Amino acid sequence: MASVLTVNTATSPVDLGSRKSGIDKRPSAEPLAVRAPGPRKGGLGSGVVGDSVCDSKYHGGDDQAVYAYAREDLDHWAAQLDRELTNGMFGENITTSGVDLSACLIGERWTVGDDGLLLEVTSPRTPCRTFATWLDVRGWMKTFTAAGLPGAYFRVIEPGTIRAGDRVEVVHRPDHTVTVGTVFRAMMGERALLPELAVADALPDKIKAKVAKAL
Repeated sequence: MASVLTVNTATSPVDLGSRKSGIDKRPSAEPLAVRAPGPRKGGLGSGVVGDSVCDSKYHGGDDQAVYAYAREDLDHWAAQLDRELTNGMFGENITTSGVDLSACLIGERWTVGDDGLLLEVTSPRTPCRTFATWLDVRGWMKTFTAAGLPGAYFRVIEPGTIRAGDRVEVVHRPDHTVTVGTVFRAMMGERALLPELAVADALPDKIKAKVAKAL
């Protein structure tokens, strides 16, 4: 059964030398509200309430409101890197169990828990310098890309509350075959795949622009 193992937030930014980041996310013992898109008074957008987003140019926003990473994939990296990786270590808001995130379709919708939360898959995570600095692994961006285990970003369709142990149910799958893994490969160098992404209406606008240019 697909489920949420933990809900993770960065309650305060971590200093990574020349910049601050909200990548240091840790499991919450309490249920957390998840906001839907709306007016951004005070800098608030959609996403997990109480989470820190420092670089809003590249992180957060309605199309990247919630980031999920699978415990199974964390275990893969723990073995590869020979180190413990706790839930939230990759900066994910939710650590999942029992779901292959790379195989999720763009536009696939999940209900999470029993409080009405509805999420929609939008895109894969692409590695950045902040991620590499945080893990302190030489060549991390290249290594992460080669593995093809990016995790998935979601937009919030209906707000709700999320907690550890919530069941995940897929309630909609779009009529195409564009997966998170396919988009990741296209964005990370396999440019011949970009035209195939055109059928995925739920992609963020910045990826649609790349697809349109490829076409």
